This record gives sequence, structure tokens and C-alpha cells, in this order.
Amino acid sequence: MISYLKGSLEVKNIDYIVIDVGGIGYKVYMSSNSINRLGEIGSSVKVYTYMRVREDDISLYGFCTSEELRMFEQLLGVSGIGAKSALTILANISPSSFALAIISGDINTLKNLPGIGAKSAQRMILELKDKMKTQDGIQSEEVVNINSGYVNNDKTKDAIEALQVLGYSRRDIEVVLSKIDVKDDQVEEIIRKSLKYLGM
Repeated sequence: MISYLKGSLEVKNIDYIVIDVGGIGYKVYMSSNSINRLGEIGSSVKVYTYMRVREDDISLYGFCTSEELRMFEQLLGVSGIGAKSALTILANISPSSFALAIISGDINTLKNLPGIGAKSAQRMILELKDKMKTQDGIQSEEVVNINSGYVNNDKTKDAIEALQVLGYSRRDIEVVLSKIDVKDDQVEEIIRKSLKYLGM
């Protein structure tokens, strides 16, 4: 599995780039937003990758941040959403806004995404919340001692749930929250601050 690629940006197209790593050119599919955030041709770039292997195809998908990669992986787990649809969604909503829409059941935000109707939005919310509950059930069996230095209120609870939607474990989230000051922040800001540390 290729975790990330670091090399020279050789080609920028509408939906893919080519990165030269040690004389080998890797074609990497990316969202238009991510491609636009990369530097100019010839600049050094680091792209997080997801390798999809099928009988007739092996493709690399790229992301500017590890949060985008996690969101992409979570989206692929939703029935009816393929790699191209997941990239289109990523081009139109940030991981923090997406996670917040899932945990708050915000169907309107999700159905405004290209290719997502009301039924798809409902399915996305149900499947990702179910997955999160399953992960919570597994983790609750572990005894974890964490110095909970964060304020345990509705905003932090919502932020924890949203970060779990992106695939982070409750334990890792609580460790990060105990280290940062979030008491005066709104939910989305708590998510953004946490992602800076969780993505490391």
C-alpha cells in the first residue's frame, strides 16, 4: 500500500496529476480543489494516497491532507458511492463540515452536494452513524485512562462524534482534546483544531 507520494509535480490536469518520484511518474486522481491547492509544475509536493485495486484496474487517488483521505475512505464505505463520486463530494465540502452534517442529520447540506439526492443523504447519515456506534461499542470494552482536561459539554460531544465520522477513535480524540483549549469554540472550530493534531 502506498501511503503518500513526495516528489516533483510534472502534470496538472482537470482530474489527475502526475508526480515524479525517483524517475517514476505516478498518475494520481484528485478533486479539482485539491489540484488547485498544489503548487506550480516542477514544484515539490506531498500527496496522501489511496490505492484502489480491482480486477481490471489499479488506481491511485490523492489528497492534500490526511483528513481528506479519511473522509474519502469513509465515503467509499457507504453503499452506492464510488471513488469518482467521493472525489466530487470532497471537492464541494470540507471534512469538518461534512462530519458535522452527518452527526447533526443535516440532509439539506448533504443533498446539495453533486450527485447526492435526499435518499442518498439519508443513507449516508444512517450508514456512517451506524459504523460509528459499532466502533464505539468495540472501544467501550477497553479500559482507557485519559486525563480529560477538556470541557465535557454538548459542543465537545458533537465534535467527538463528528471526528469519529471521519474515522478517528474516541480515545485518540479525547487525548487531543485534553491538550488543546476549546472551551470558547463552536463545534466546527473544535473539529478544525483537533484535526490539526489528529492528522499528524
